[in-house]
Amino acid sequence: MSILCHIKYTIDPFKRDAFERYAENWATVIPQCGGETLGYYMPYEGTNNIAIGLNRFADLAAYETYRHRLERDERGAANYRFAQDERIILAEDRMFLRPANGHQ
Repeated sequence: MSILCHIKYTIDPFKRDAFERYAENWATVIPQCGGETLGYYMPYEGTNNIAIGLNRFADLAAYETYRHRLERDERGAANYRFAQDERIILAEDRMFLRPANGHQ
């Protein structure tokens, strides 16, 4: 059963371009560390400070393996530093979801 990691970001609305760069960096780092990036979504209309990241993993064990790889990944560490240095992300909420009724 696959799991979906749903990340809700509260971002600085004046730094949306920086968040987009942050998201683009994950598009290469996450797959190389063992996850599947389904996409990062930016504010378009309405609320201007909420962004979403969606990543899929085979199961929680695969997610834990991914996290260990990510901790050692230089580009991942650089991306975290970039977000911190630029103060792009004000808050981050992460939840893990499973398919309903066996749907994949």
